Amino acid sequence: MILENEQATLDAGRKLGKLLRAGDKIALRGTLGAGKTTLARGMLEGLGYSEEVPSPTFAIVQPYEPPDTRIPVAHVDLYRIDDPEEIPELGLEEVLVDGAMIVEWPDRMPDGFWNDALNLELEITVEGNRRLTWTAGNAWNNRWPLT
Repeated sequence: MILENEQATLDAGRKLGKLLRAGDKIALRGTLGAGKTTLARGMLEGLGYSEEVPSPTFAIVQPYEPPDTRIPVAHVDLYRIDDPEEIPELGLEEVLVDGAMIVEWPDRMPDGFWNDALNLELEITVEGNRRLTWTAGNAWNNRWPLT
């Protein structure tokens, strides 16, 4: 999928956010500046969040809760995690009980964690657009790709 500009990235995120349900995991991959946080902002808007969405780079986990969002969601940025043994301390598994998780830099977690996730990769094209590619676990049957 080609996302021609920032607005198209936000729009794709909004559509995706409307589909999220408890237990969903979204892995966002791509280089710095590829649009991962922009896509996450769109997803949060699709979940009903209307305030500014900061990058969770320093907070690592930024929680969003009803009534601000339709379901609880954690926006996670694992960029600053060097040791995978630090990840259990973040309590991410608890989020999935009644909420969803959007994770930037998911390669810091074990690959098996993402088997049933929607794995999205954003790549900057030579034209300056974003190419969105994906693999989707069984939990995403009949919900992805967006139409």
